Amino acid sequence: MRRVALTGGIATGKSYCLGRFADAGAATIDADALARQAVAPGTAGFRAVVARFGAAIVLPDGSLDRAALGRLVFADPNARRALEAIVHPAVYGAITRWFETTARTGRATAAIADIPLLFETGRDREFDDVIVTACPPAMQLARLMARDGLPEDEARRRLESQWPIDEKRARANYVIDTSGSFSETDEQVRAVWAKITAGASGRR
Repeated sequence: MRRVALTGGIATGKSYCLGRFADAGAATIDADALARQAVAPGTAGFRAVVARFGAAIVLPDGSLDRAALGRLVFADPNARRALEAIVHPAVYGAITRWFETTARTGRATAAIADIPLLFETGRDREFDDVIVTACPPAMQLARLMARDGLPEDEARRRLESQWPIDEKRARANYVIDTSGSFSETDEQVRAVWAKITAGASGRR
């Protein structure tokens, strides 16, 4: 079974493409969902985050105020690194266990994990193939502002916290350009999936 990572910049269509790969028959998992689980109320991750950032980031219902936490960590690189040190080990541990469990079933030709910060965490060489979703930076900025309702300065800070999309494209085995229509993106997903399931690797 091929272990595949799907990554790219924020607001470049990773989640959409992950859904299309699932439709095509891929086993899939989303690191963002795992990150939320890692800091859910009652977990060790939740307690570590509250200890580091204080009770002000806890909502009245006992869950994390993700919007407030996001504003804090994207404005302060040290705070962001502290949060990542809490969340990333739990997320990668869960992804590793998921790949192992999926491989044992023997039913999947390839499995895909959506990992937004794959290159930033230096884990790309742990996978057989890396797929990057990409669009022009100006489109990425506009999408992020529209999707999350962010002012331009805050959206730019979030983009700047990640590697430039062109650098990720250069390191990818496969690139899916999401700047066109949904049907054009879907066609690229199908083409990439066909190559991966055929055992072809774009590994450089």
